[in-house]
Amino acid sequence: MTTAAPRRTRRTARILLLDPEDRLLLFRYTAEAYPPFWIMAGGECDPGEDYPDAARRELLEETGIDAQPLPLGIRRQADYEYDGEPVRAIEYFFLHRTATAAIDTSGHTELERRVMRDHRWLTRSELAGWHETIYPEDILALIELACNCHKGIPA
Repeated sequence: MTTAAPRRTRRTARILLLDPEDRLLLFRYTAEAYPPFWIMAGGECDPGEDYPDAARRELLEETGIDAQPLPLGIRRQADYEYDGEPVRAIEYFFLHRTATAAIDTSGHTELERRVMRDHRWLTRSELAGWHETIYPEDILALIELACNCHKGIPA
């Protein structure tokens, strides 16, 4: 009998970033060990960093947008491998509406530059019929919940 490798806890902030046309920004993740998939902006909390601070930092690093995303009060747990390491992600979700669809990816880390070469703003109808995997799989329900929680929040 083999024992599963222990999983490191990975505290993660994820940002639903919507542009003025209500499109969601996703990044295409391409790593050798996995088929390509799409994921929203966000990433791991630094040591001693709380989730809201991580959301702000990740938003700036990955998009060049300096803003404080709104917490959605949604927490999820997922087990997966991240860059070959088994992790248990504890994810908190945030929302930010931006006034522009222009983003700056020059703040990406070395790993992000290697595996997140593409990004795209997607409409809800595009998300519903997208040809590659999108995480989380219930992204449309998450967008709906986020928009209902923060109706009228301007960019």
